[in-house]
Amino acid sequence: MDKATSGWINGFIGVVIFSGSLPATRVAVMQFDPVFLTVARAAIAGLLGLALLLAFKEKRPARTDLASLLIVALGVVVGFPLLTALALQHITSAHSIVFIGLLPLSTAIFGVLRGGERPKPAFWLFSALGSALVAGFALMQGLAASPLGDALMLAAIIVCGLGYAEGAKLSRRLGGWQVISWALVLSLPIMLILLLVYRPPTFANIEWPAWLSLAYLALFSMLIGFVFWYRGLAQGGIAAVGQLQLLQPFFGLALAATLLHEPVSAMMLVVTVGVILCVAGARRFAR
Repeated sequence: MDKATSGWINGFIGVVIFSGSLPATRVAVMQFDPVFLTVARAAIAGLLGLALLLAFKEKRPARTDLASLLIVALGVVVGFPLLTALALQHITSAHSIVFIGLLPLSTAIFGVLRGGERPKPAFWLFSALGSALVAGFALMQGLAASPLGDALMLAAIIVCGLGYAEGAKLSRRLGGWQVISWALVLSLPIMLILLLVYRPPTFANIEWPAWLSLAYLALFSMLIGFVFWYRGLAQGGIAAVGQLQLLQPFFGLALAATLLHEPVSAMMLVVTVGVILCVAGARRFAR
């Protein structure tokens, strides 16, 4: 199997895992405070990442890598989880999932700025078309219904794209699971302190769906998913493999409909199919 194909396979596995993140977050924020949820998932994943680094006796990253690891931590450990958790207090997970269609464009832009990649002009056409479909859908739904929720989702997409591109660039030297583990460990001391500060007075009223959602977010969304995702981006190219995120709304909408019984409109499906079709065109001209 060539490197590019391996990158697409790893990236696809990562996207499937990430597809459950927003539905799980939607369930969790019904009973957990968004800030507590963010620091709890990061703290749990950080402890697991630390255990992995110690078990495999990984060398500490170079001092020159710390700035990049800090960007990864701010983007995907803190920024995206917190902003999406806050957004999901105002919008449904089905609505928020469609915004994920903007992630490929965000990731590709930062792949150029931070990773030095240079996709062909036609790539940007397909990537922009997919993003335009998503933005058009949001406008048709009426942003006035929850401008704060949509603004938070857009901010989450920006910081996440930066974190993805920076982590992928660093994964070429350190490895995929090592990058996310070190980023989690770097933020662990602060996360543990905040965990105590924002700890609810009692957990007696927290039901099992919220606990399961927190476990999924900590183990899969925060750690395991990034093992495959960063490896895929590093192997197949940030801009190219990043287009797989256009598939994430499809999986996410299916989860939102089946697990949360949230309404999925015909227009949501049309937009999702449209952005999926953009994957083929963007992939062809990614390099």
